[in-house]
Amino acid sequence: ARHGCALAAASAKTRLESAAMSRGSSGYDRHITIFSPEGRLYQVEYAFKAIQTSGLTSVGVRGADCACVATQKKIPDKLHDPSSVTNMHKITDTIGVVTTGIVPDARSSVRTLREEAAEFKFTYGYDMPVQSLAKRAADLAQVYTQHAYMRPLGVSLIIVGIDVEGDTKIPKLFRCDPAGYFAGYKATSSGHKEQEANNFFEKKIKANPTARYDYDETVQTALGCLQSIVGADLKASDVEICVVRADNPKFVPLSDAEIEAQLTAMAEKD
Repeated sequence: ARHGCALAAASAKTRLESAAMSRGSSGYDRHITIFSPEGRLYQVEYAFKAIQTSGLTSVGVRGADCACVATQKKIPDKLHDPSSVTNMHKITDTIGVVTTGIVPDARSSVRTLREEAAEFKFTYGYDMPVQSLAKRAADLAQVYTQHAYMRPLGVSLIIVGIDVEGDTKIPKLFRCDPAGYFAGYKATSSGHKEQEANNFFEKKIKANPTARYDYDETVQTALGCLQSIVGADLKASDVEICVVRADNPKFVPLSDAEIEAQLTAMAEKD
């Protein structure tokens, strides 16, 4: 019996080792703080995979005097009230974010950013700049990659807003990821079909690198990207879009009628 138990234990150990090897991580994914011999942090990579497998794709586009974010809208249950399901969140009146990935993680990130923005305004007496907020979001995400008692948040943030510098109002677009990296973009995406969306933007910008999109072109570029990766005609109920404009810096969603008007204008161009 003792011999049988020893064999069973050895067999179980072999199965665990082979499972670890099959993942290609050899057990280096057991803790967030352990590097593999190749210098990889597997738990951070898994956080990126959680975003990829969310089933949604989000995009952001910056124009000459505006910026917009758009995402697919999927209602997970027929009993849900569609108006209560959203990935668009207002951080301040003039800054908003679209989240892609694990929804509870997204809600936690949004709450934290709202607190940071409110504390900044209370301390300094003016609204937090978009870049400062994006940097703070990235700083907090990075902390989650270096403590054993934390895990990375499985969410990507695309942040848009209008920075007011004197009489100048400048649209800004940033993306933050679970590793704590952030950067400003002309156009960006995250989620299930991120690579296809980025290819769409790269092709469009390469064709006209100095283009400065007006409001309609900015919104239609975002919609065109989503339509391209979905591979079918979009309906207003399939997407969510929010915009900020220099002449109206508030982060506001577009109504179904406004989205439908933009889709119609795109169809007429084609």
